[in-house]
Amino acid sequence: MACEYKDYEILEEPLFILESGEVYRNPTEVKMSQIVLPCHANHCGELSAGQLLKWMDSTACLSAERHAGCSCITASVDDIHFEHTIGVGQVVNIKAKVNRAFTSSMEVGIVVSCEDLFSNRQWKVCHAFATFVARRTEAGKVQLKQIIPHTQEEQMEYSLAAERRRMRLIHAEIITDLLSSSSQTGGECHEFQDAVPAERTRVESVELVLPPHANHQVSTFGGQIMAWMENVATISASRLCNAHPTLRTIDMFHFRGPSHIGDRLVLKAIVNNAFKKSMEVGVCAEAYQGGEPLRHINTAFMTFEVLDSDRKPRTLPRIRPEPVDGKRRFQEAIARKKIRLDRKYIISCKQSEVPLSVPWDPSNQMYLSYNNVSALKMLAAKTNWVLSSEKNKVSLYTLEENHMLCFKVENHISVPAEQVFLLLSDLRRRQEWDQHYKECEVIIQADEDDTIYRVVTPSITKGGKVQDFILLASRRRPCDSEDPYLIALRSVTLPTHPPTEDYNRGEVLCAGFSIWEESSSLTKICYYNQATPEVLPYISTDIAGLSSSFYCTFASCSQFLEKNRDSLPSPLSSTL
Repeated sequence: MACEYKDYEILEEPLFILESGEVYRNPTEVKMSQIVLPCHANHCGELSAGQLLKWMDSTACLSAERHAGCSCITASVDDIHFEHTIGVGQVVNIKAKVNRAFTSSMEVGIVVSCEDLFSNRQWKVCHAFATFVARRTEAGKVQLKQIIPHTQEEQMEYSLAAERRRMRLIHAEIITDLLSSSSQTGGECHEFQDAVPAERTRVESVELVLPPHANHQVSTFGGQIMAWMENVATISASRLCNAHPTLRTIDMFHFRGPSHIGDRLVLKAIVNNAFKKSMEVGVCAEAYQGGEPLRHINTAFMTFEVLDSDRKPRTLPRIRPEPVDGKRRFQEAIARKKIRLDRKYIISCKQSEVPLSVPWDPSNQMYLSYNNVSALKMLAAKTNWVLSSEKNKVSLYTLEENHMLCFKVENHISVPAEQVFLLLSDLRRRQEWDQHYKECEVIIQADEDDTIYRVVTPSITKGGKVQDFILLASRRRPCDSEDPYLIALRSVTLPTHPPTEDYNRGEVLCAGFSIWEESSSLTKICYYNQATPEVLPYISTDIAGLSSSFYCTFASCSQFLEKNRDSLPSPLSSTL
């Protein structure tokens, strides 16, 4: 395996000490360690991805059942990106823990690392989020108990789990919406003279589900189904390139129904599209018994590369899709590739690596919205805020991290939380209480929860140009009583609204409101901002204690909210 171990060392989490003096360990945490033997490996002496999926699913299931106290089944596994391969003789360490429980389902976070016994080094291989559902008991449907996060990391994952759940529920809609505008993706099906017919890559295999393939609930083990799917997908990919491919990513697994001992599982795979250095293979699992019709169990899309002797991706042959359905799959593969790139660009990168202002379009709206809300949740979850000053029950906190100054303003108001949320969600009304908002207009009303505004603010310096911002405002209602209302703001780029000479174009990395319902009439409001160079001058004198303009602004905000506590929200309209 060619990798620099020093770059991928796993850092242990700091110990969390309870008030009793005991070291805290998450009660749902399950760890599995397996040494990779030749029977687990492929032709290259590397751990089979299918075997790894089985181990991951087993570990996650044990964690889910530890929390639920009853049998659980795999409902879905989010996208997985394999950063490194694992060789024979190395140790696989898998850690799983429940991030959040909903009514009868829960999200389990899984982290996989590799350990080299000779060098005592560890490095990350992949991470995933799986959804498990508690099975009905004789008493009826299970009502899961809530997770109580203790550490900062647990609090962050708990909060983000609600946003990831939202993403899963509309995953299919994202694909449908993107395909409806596929004419804009440039995915025409060209006829290449040297293209490999897709029919040549078709694989069909059948597996009889035997007792060793079943879990402790006498259903086909989800990890086993995923392993069989990976196997036929690998064969399909190898037929295109006449070489042994390496699995890089798997799009979301979604189990549509159960399978049992005695079922025949029919597994089908075909290369949907080949890009320059990667290919997408579609794989489907269906089950039947006797003469009954096929039942759809699962569908997944796997991306493979072929590595040369230097472990670099090779150029792949073109694919000639089959008529009708093949051309549809060809186009869908292009759409999914765009989604993967958007996701990697917007979500997977470290926040410091993402440009402040990301281009917005309908196809990446959901990922930008997710990133917007997640960034605010992560900022709010920080525990090392320092109280800078306090005046008239308005508290100003600061946080210096990674060469960036963040600030938080906190106050309480006797207005119901939902009304506060509705009033602050409409940025057009912010100029009624915030002197820094000179103008505000709606550019695009993307959906009920996402709106793009153009905001104009006064000049920072006397005689200078006024500033304008193109802001995506994403709002979220609480998922349950443990959640706040959220209004997240970040800059985006729109080709219809480029920077102009008359304005300095400012950018916002992360800002917004967290609104907590403390009682039916008392609400805590927290405003956060990662101060970019365009924002910092507005609040630097307050932080330094030389001005109290921010206190005046939030006092004005309180007056605005109290004055409009019974008013109805104004409808938003798009100018485009």
